[in-house]
This record gives sequence, structure tokens and C-alpha cells, in this order.
Amino acid sequence: MVWSPSFECHVRPDGEREYRIGHELVDQFLEFVVGRARPNTVRCYAHDLSVFFTVVAKEPAEVTSKDVMAFVTAQRRPRPGVEKVVRIADGSSGLSAATIKRRLAAVSCLYGYLITRDDVAVTVNPVPRGIATRQSRSRKGRGLPLVRGVRRLPRILDPEEIEALMGALRTDRDRAMVQAMVLGGLRRCEVLGLRLGDLRLGEWRVMITEGKGGHERLVPLSPTFFATVARYMNDERPPEASSDSLFVSLKGPHRGQPLSTPGLDEIVRAARRRAGLSHGTCHELRHTCFTRLREAGMAIEAIQAQAGHRSISSTRVYLHLSVDWLADEYRRAVEAIEAQALVGVAQ
Repeated sequence: MVWSPSFECHVRPDGEREYRIGHELVDQFLEFVVGRARPNTVRCYAHDLSVFFTVVAKEPAEVTSKDVMAFVTAQRRPRPGVEKVVRIADGSSGLSAATIKRRLAAVSCLYGYLITRDDVAVTVNPVPRGIATRQSRSRKGRGLPLVRGVRRLPRILDPEEIEALMGALRTDRDRAMVQAMVLGGLRRCEVLGLRLGDLRLGEWRVMITEGKGGHERLVPLSPTFFATVARYMNDERPPEASSDSLFVSLKGPHRGQPLSTPGLDEIVRAARRRAGLSHGTCHELRHTCFTRLREAGMAIEAIQAQAGHRSISSTRVYLHLSVDWLADEYRRAVEAIEAQALVGVAQ
């Protein structure tokens, strides 16, 4: 009998969330990763594994590389009813390469766990490291990627668009949250994770304790942000709020409780709509910050530290986004080359 995955979320008495999909081995894996991954990562693992075993209707120990390849093919097919709808970015109508890669990473992590346990009939990870080529076989390399992604430059907002967005925000709380992203480059989860004790008022810095991967960092933020936070604390923050979260709900049944991710998304979405903007997500605000910092001359290594990137390769994208900076560097270099050429002709 083939088991049927069922994505479930249970809230424990201590408030922690547990995710299950209905198979002992997979559920034990999800329980294990709770201690080494962020809650959102565990939720994504559970969802992606549920999707995988729904498509590949087999026991975990029976899955082969052929099944994984078939899963990739199935994920790239267009969804029923929208066969003629394609993405402008890559011309595909199935799931994006990033989504498929994330699901394969979850599957690969599961089998790495099962192999390490050494008490299950799994000795080989069925997720291939890549498609073998003649060169990769001779050099023992990875070969071609199993899923080839499209590297896209993130969108940013112009100064006029930022001004329009800020003008459309209705409270100092909302303005402070957007300023944290536009002026400090904080991620959405980092903004919502700020605690009252994370503010370093005398230093104009904030401690990020809810960073990606659980990494902490202390980053500077504009005095403008701290001035807006001060107005929010004095005039808007509910006095009965018992949470130490910096940003809380201002009204409704959740008044005084920490603001949720959907809540922040709706605030930005509504302001964007009022400002008449076609784009401007939380992540685009973060990208805008680092692009402007790079254009202003901030060193790429400093931007890496500000962004909380573990690898400098993640930060180099802002070299390509800084159009004015790149154009200025190009013109300076070309002028030097042409000047040398003219000297050679004159001689």
C-alpha cells in the first residue's frame, strides 16, 4: 500500500510549531531539523517533501535517481488550465528553477539524514549532483546542473518612487519599518524580529538577532530611522503592549501583539497601491538600499557586512545594479586608454 503525504502543522503547548506529513522517517527528519534550521525552513522542508512524495508515490527507501529526474520534468510542466501562460523572465510556464532547486535541496537533505542514520535501507542519495558529461567524468566534477537557473537582477525603486511610497504610509510605525529596509537594508523577518533591547540609541545601530540562518550582526542605521521610531513609541505604540517586539499591531483584536509577516506585507502593498506603484516589495526595498549605498561609494565588503551575506558573491550583484557607478568607471577607464593611444600616435 502506497502512503499518501498529508501536510500538517501542530502547535505545541510551548508555542512551537511541529510539521508532519504522515511518514515515520520523514517526520523524524523534520523533528531533527528543528534544532538546526529556522522555523520557516522547517515549514518549507515539510511542504516540499509533501509535494515530492505526492508526485513520486513511493516509500523513501524505494526512490531512485530516475524518480527524481521524472519529478523535475513534472515540475517544469505547465499547470492545467494555464498552459499558454509563460513567465517573461525565462519563457517557461512551469515552476521556476528556484522553486524546483529548493524542493530538490529538501529531498537531498532528507536522504543525507537517512544515510547518516545508518539504520535504514538507504545507502545512496537519489538526488544527482548533476548531469554527467565527458569532461566531468574525466575530472570527477559535478557536470551540468540538474536544474539550470536564470540569474536575474533584482528590481529597485527610483528616488521618486521611494518618496511616493513613504508619502503613502499612514503611521510612524509603518514609516519606521520601511526606513529600516530602505536605509538599513534589513530583511522583512529582521524588521519584524527587532526587540526593544536591540536598539543601540547612542550608537545609531541595531542588533539583528533574527537574521537569515540564525546569524547575529550589529549594523548601523540612519538617525532618521531612530527619530521615526521615537515618534512611534511616544504617540502610537499601545501602552498596554506586553511584548518586547519593537513593532506591534496598533488596532484590532491583536492590538499590542507582535506584527505578523502578512501584516507587514499588507501595509507595504496598500501603500504601494495608494502611491500608484507597480512594484516595491519588501525585498526590493532592501535591494534599493544596497544599490544606493554602492552608488554612493560604499565598499562592497562593507555592503556585505551590512547585508549579512555570508558569501561576497551574493553581494556582487549590486555592482551590476549600480548603473551610474559602472558607467562612470567605464568612462574613466576608456578615457585613460584613449589618452594613451593618442600619445602613441603623436610619438
